[in-house]
Amino acid sequence: MTPQNLLRRWETLLVVLLAVVVVINVAQSPFYLRLDNIINLFQLSIEKIIVALVMTFVITSGEIDLSVSAVMGLAACIIAFLYSHGTNMAIAVVIALLAGVACGAFNGLWVAYGRLPALAVTLAGLIGYRGIARILLEDKSIGQFPDWFNALGQQPLVGPLPVALILFAILLICAIVILQRTPFGRYIYVIGNNREVARYSGIDVRRMKLIVFIASGTVAALAGILLAARLGAVRGNTAEGFELDIITMVLLGGVSIFGGSGTLVGVALSILLILNLRNGMSLADITGNTQTGVIGALLILSVLVPNLFGAFRDSRAKSRRAARAT
Repeated sequence: MTPQNLLRRWETLLVVLLAVVVVINVAQSPFYLRLDNIINLFQLSIEKIIVALVMTFVITSGEIDLSVSAVMGLAACIIAFLYSHGTNMAIAVVIALLAGVACGAFNGLWVAYGRLPALAVTLAGLIGYRGIARILLEDKSIGQFPDWFNALGQQPLVGPLPVALILFAILLICAIVILQRTPFGRYIYVIGNNREVARYSGIDVRRMKLIVFIASGTVAALAGILLAARLGAVRGNTAEGFELDIITMVLLGGVSIFGGSGTLVGVALSILLILNLRNGMSLADITGNTQTGVIGALLILSVLVPNLFGAFRDSRAKSRRAARAT
């Protein structure tokens, strides 16, 4: 790869931005590079970055899932509700995971077989699943979970590394292999580029989309369970608004909002950039609302900038063809 091609890669820009953010953060605090701060940096957003992995598959396939945060909250609320009514916690965890599977299947069936827009279906899902969560817990906060469950989100498993961080590393490796190195991943890219071409190529597009949405619901439920374990208490609004950060991580990583392009390497770099940016803003005593505004601006830029570059390349290509014609 030539230096010029390397500079065109979105991942290169992310590496540069990440380096700048890290340098600024180090200058702000001598404790920034300490291992406990780095682990804490991941721990505070671990559930979001786990869901960002499966969201990469959804968006690459040309769809969107706005309901992931509501599924996270619903899974957490189901655990709290069942446990508070005497259900064994292990059984409650299994039921919460199955609820995630059901939510993903419900979304996928309407999108893949009902041919409804994913934006509308998952927006309705966001409202509906959040409503069920609020019905289950009303305005109560339920906690006092078993010690073994709380340990999943609060205690280290290997050295200083918590369970959720180890799980994220495993899922990241698996996701990279599946998306970048298997026929399933190649089918996802083909579907995202052109659904009709994929169908005429013999790919079962509806089945693939259903699988992706089921995976999205399942992973979101898993993340909700981990969130409940980390927080130690659950309310009806648990995980509210998480979808903004999750989608931003994916789009900022270079995954096209229209599907068909992007890599999990770029998403991993985007995750590091956003986590370090949030950590730096916290060190600078910037409020949470302002941090959310910055992340929202990144979401806009992550969609706008690639489109501008694409339009610029197309314009240059047309100019060259016109020049050759004359």
